[in-house]
Amino acid sequence: MSESAYRNFRPDELEFQYNPRVSVPEFPQLAEVRSAKSRRVRDSLKSWLNIAYGTSPRETLDIYAGEKAGGPALVYIHGGYWRSGSKEDNANFVPAFTQRGATVALVEYDLCPEVTVTDIVRQTRASIAWVFRNIARYGADSSKLYISGHSAGGHLTAMALANDWQTEGLPPDFIKGAVAMSGVHDLDMVMHISANEQIRMTPEIARQNNPFRYPPRVDCPVLIAVGSVEPAGWKQMSRDYFEFCKQSGVKAEYLEVPGANHYTMSEHLGDPNSPLAKAIFKLIEI
Repeated sequence: MSESAYRNFRPDELEFQYNPRVSVPEFPQLAEVRSAKSRRVRDSLKSWLNIAYGTSPRETLDIYAGEKAGGPALVYIHGGYWRSGSKEDNANFVPAFTQRGATVALVEYDLCPEVTVTDIVRQTRASIAWVFRNIARYGADSSKLYISGHSAGGHLTAMALANDWQTEGLPPDFIKGAVAMSGVHDLDMVMHISANEQIRMTPEIARQNNPFRYPPRVDCPVLIAVGSVEPAGWKQMSRDYFEFCKQSGVKAEYLEVPGANHYTMSEHLGDPNSPLAKAIFKLIEI
């Protein structure tokens, strides 16, 4: 880990600012609550689980059926700093969306250090393409496809927006909207914190996957959200990406979710009365 200051934060401040496990010490308990709720969702909702979109054992996704046929499809990419997390432990929010007619696809991907962030960007882009091409078989309308992600998933959402989808034979406008929640948008920062022992970010990988080098190519509205009680450094990443999107001509909205920290964002996502859920309901028109 680098000992130099970064973005005006002293080395001893960087872990608090950019490592949610430090700024939210109760994260194990919050993660267990989320996991328990997710298990109940997996056991109770109509779903198709562990569908392969690629060749790796972790290149799979879970699809939860919307309660109304022909509704929108929402792709969700979980977080975990590219080094942890699973779709199985991040389904807790799904009922708030399926009850309103949205079909939800939760994406899995390989984890660092077995793969690089570059590999994960490629995998999650492939999962989104798979959903577009196949989701009609599961009752959703492929012309109403939206993408979303939290933490590392927020970064992966940004990189999906930056992709040239026409080179893959897909319409340039097939993504109708996107939500990046508490995204890890500053990849250079990762090289200054202890999590990089597993992530193994390098200057070259950071350059290849820096969302500030690759503006969105998809012309769709983007919601950028972050918890109001997340550290200043973490919130600044979302604010900077919001400003970058606006400067790139993207119709962007910024939301600080009242009272949310990094690990309670998913609770707000699953609460139909929360400002976060309401903003997404409006975006995807449910």
